[in-house]
Amino acid sequence: MSKVKLSQGKIAGIEACADERGVIAAAAMDQRGSLKRAITKAKGTDATPEDLRAFKEAVVEVLTPHASAILLDPEYGLGAAAKRAEGVGLLLAYEKSGYDHSAGGRLPDLLPEQTVRKLVEAGANAIKILVYYNPFDDERINAQKQAFIERVGAECKANDVPLFLEPLAYDERVGDEKGLEFAKVKPKYVAAYMEEFSKPHYGVDVLKVEFPVNVKFVRGMRSFAGGEAAYDREEAKEHLQRAAEAAKKPFIYLSAGVDMDEFIESLELAAEAGVPYSGVLCGRATWKDGIAVYAQEGVSGLRRWLETKGVENITRLNETLAAGAKPWHTIYGGVDAIERV
Repeated sequence: MSKVKLSQGKIAGIEACADERGVIAAAAMDQRGSLKRAITKAKGTDATPEDLRAFKEAVVEVLTPHASAILLDPEYGLGAAAKRAEGVGLLLAYEKSGYDHSAGGRLPDLLPEQTVRKLVEAGANAIKILVYYNPFDDERINAQKQAFIERVGAECKANDVPLFLEPLAYDERVGDEKGLEFAKVKPKYVAAYMEEFSKPHYGVDVLKVEFPVNVKFVRGMRSFAGGEAAYDREEAKEHLQRAAEAAKKPFIYLSAGVDMDEFIESLELAAEAGVPYSGVLCGRATWKDGIAVYAQEGVSGLRRWLETKGVENITRLNETLAAGAKPWHTIYGGVDAIERV
C-alpha cells in the first residue's frame, strides 16, 4: 500500500493544533455576527467591537490552558490570539461571517483584506474555511463553491499550511436544519460532503464536520426530545459509520451550538460506533452561557464564570476525547504510513 504524502509544513501545522496523543482538542472562538447578536440581546444595547474583543480575550486566557488549539478570527481575535497559553496552536478563519443573502445558494466569500500569507504571518498554524454546502443543490451553485474551496486549498498549499474545511449542510427545500425533517436526511448530506471534500484536488487537510445524526431525534438517547424519532440508536450508529467511511481525510466534530451534555452524548455515540474521529473544534457548548454573565457582570464576572463552569465544561470534553478520539493520522494508517515531503 502506497504511503500518503504530506508536506513538512502541513504536518507541523496539524501537530501544532493537536495534543501529545495527536488528538485535536481545540476551542472555537471565531464567532462574529452570531456573537454580536447574542451579546446585544443579553445586554439590551448594541454590542460594540470592544465587547467582542473583550469576550474573546477572556475566553482565550481562561480556557486555552485546557485546549490543544484555539480558532479565532482576524477581525476581532488577534489580540486574544496573543493571550493564548504557551504551546497552544492557532487556527484563523479566512471567510467572512455568514453568507451572501443577496443571491441564492448561500455563497461564501473571503475577508477582502486577508490572504493566507497574511494569516500565517499573523501566527496561524492552520487556516479554516466555512462553507454552507448542499450536495444535492443546483450544479451551478455547487460548482462555484467547489471552485472556491479549490482556490483556497491551492493558496494553503503555496504557503505550506494546513486547511481545515467546515462544510455545513442545509437544504432550504427541507427546512429548518435543526428540525425533524432535516434530521431524517442529514446523514446522507454529511456523508456526501465528507466524500466530496476528501478528494485530493481540494487540498483539504482536516474536515471539521457536523454530526451526521441529531441526537435530539435518536430514540434511546438521553437527549431525545420525545415524539417522532428520525432513527433509533442502532440506525444512528450506522449513519455515523457510513459518514466516517466516506472520509479519506482526518475529521473532527464541531459542536454546532448545542449544549455540552448533548455534545458529549454525541461524542460518546460516535465512540460506541467505532468512528475514528480525531477530536473537536468546540465553541459555544463551552462558553455560550457566559454571554448572559458578561452582559450583567462585565469581563470580571465572565472570567469568574469561565474559571468555574467554563473550565468544568472543557474538562468534561477532554475526558470524553481521551476515551474516544483517535490521533489525526489514524485515517492514514498511522504515522508510519505518511511520507513527509
